Amino acid sequence: MDTKYIFVTGGVVSSLGKGIISSSLACLLKARGYKVTIQKFDPYINIDPGTLNPYEHGECYVTVDGHEADLDLGHYERFTNIQTTRANNVTTGRIYQSVIDKERRGDYLGKTVQIVPHITDEIKRNVKLLGNTGNFDFIITEIGGTVGDIESLPYLESVRQLRWELGQNSLCIHLTYVPYIAAAKELKTKPTQHSVKKLQEVGIQPDILVLRTEKDIPVDMRRKIALFCNVAPDSVIQSVDVPSIYKVPLKMHEQHLDEIVLRKTGMPVEGEPHMAPWLQFLDKMDAATETVTIGLVGKYVELQDAYKSINESLFQAATYADRRLKLVYIHSEKLNDANVDERLRDMDGVIIAPGFGQRGIEGKFTALKWCREHDVPTFGICLGMQCMVIEFARNVLGLEEANSTEMNPTTPYNVIDLMEEQKSISNMGGTMRLGAYDCTLAPDSKAAEAYGKTEISERHRHRFEFNDDYRARFEQAGMRCVGENPKTHLVEVVELPDHRWFVGTQYHPEYSSTVLSPNPLFLSFVKAAVAYKDERAKS
Repeated sequence: MDTKYIFVTGGVVSSLGKGIISSSLACLLKARGYKVTIQKFDPYINIDPGTLNPYEHGECYVTVDGHEADLDLGHYERFTNIQTTRANNVTTGRIYQSVIDKERRGDYLGKTVQIVPHITDEIKRNVKLLGNTGNFDFIITEIGGTVGDIESLPYLESVRQLRWELGQNSLCIHLTYVPYIAAAKELKTKPTQHSVKKLQEVGIQPDILVLRTEKDIPVDMRRKIALFCNVAPDSVIQSVDVPSIYKVPLKMHEQHLDEIVLRKTGMPVEGEPHMAPWLQFLDKMDAATETVTIGLVGKYVELQDAYKSINESLFQAATYADRRLKLVYIHSEKLNDANVDERLRDMDGVIIAPGFGQRGIEGKFTALKWCREHDVPTFGICLGMQCMVIEFARNVLGLEEANSTEMNPTTPYNVIDLMEEQKSISNMGGTMRLGAYDCTLAPDSKAAEAYGKTEISERHRHRFEFNDDYRARFEQAGMRCVGENPKTHLVEVVELPDHRWFVGTQYHPEYSSTVLSPNPLFLSFVKAAVAYKDERAKS
């Protein structure tokens, strides 16, 4: 069977949820037994989002093969349970870099290098890269940005050419916005009409329209949109706001999006998608009445996308524990000895977030000292784990000036230090320890109990590491190094065995947590938080 290519474009405004619609469609097609993957094309000139500030672009997601990627890849994995790689996220920077490298090598035989055909050919090559493996029935390609953006034009031109070349093996889904004007008490279709017109101007006729809206769009209004946009009336679908993104696949299936896609690409439409495990998750989500309160201590807490994978991992774990998640964001820059008790005393569990740099670090130490002394279930991730080590060194080992050389290069007690292979690197992009690495867990550790095994693999994104010279002192004082890389003996997991649940991981377990396969450490942490809440309620 030929691979089918589905292009998802967006109009009117950004952040409409192209990633969620793409993920939902992939979820439905996969539930019908098809092999599906999704890729994201980002129009910015950065090589990848690894050097971007979270204020610019939300969290940076890391794939198993060590590529720093757009956060939409996290949605793709959470919805489909399949692992993405470097090939699933391409930026304009990567496209231009590849074309310029070819030009320098003389691959173009002295020709003038131009947007068309050289840039567009490179985009098309990347679109079809996954299809060339022959392993996928459907490849969904999300084009970042909105129609009308200057930087998106080469991508749209490439889509136009591919639609022409692929024929019935491709289709275009256009996601657009139907705003509700409160003063007029009316939904307005003009922005959608203009958006489709823009798409038609570059030679692309959408096959399916998905209308993002806060209010239900009447059938006659959808017919009007179909008429003005040259789209079949049954191919105009609304995406109304829902309480959880995990309900979107069902809403799309109710309107037959998966069936329309199959029909338009010449595929048989038989039976129903197998959604039983997904529905069980949603049933648990809807049935939960009691809450579990988790405090997330970090410096980007005003940004909902900065800790996206952690938020979703906690939500999944809480759902499987039959609880509603109450996530409380605690700004680490505003946390100090005077207010820490007031801010943390109502928490059932606390997460110390990952990050880089000095800002907000002292607040993390304050939170960790309070959590350790009050025996509150605590989870430190990446920099959060390093902060656990530093706080313990200062307040238990008595090394008052202990620090990471990231924060203080001249610290006399460098309990966290730059990794050996990082010392000669001056480049910022894609040079950290990235991607999945093996880890061996101590059999009697909380981490091994959570995973149900001692050999695991998790994804990393860091430059600094636990300094092994101090290991014996930590172990004697009660902080155990219970996880290490079998080849390098790099410490991956620390914990306090005499506490309810006090675990730090150098890796990022949130990257591998999905709806159908929640990460075991998050499940264990939330379970400990629920037990701690119940314990307090009894006393």
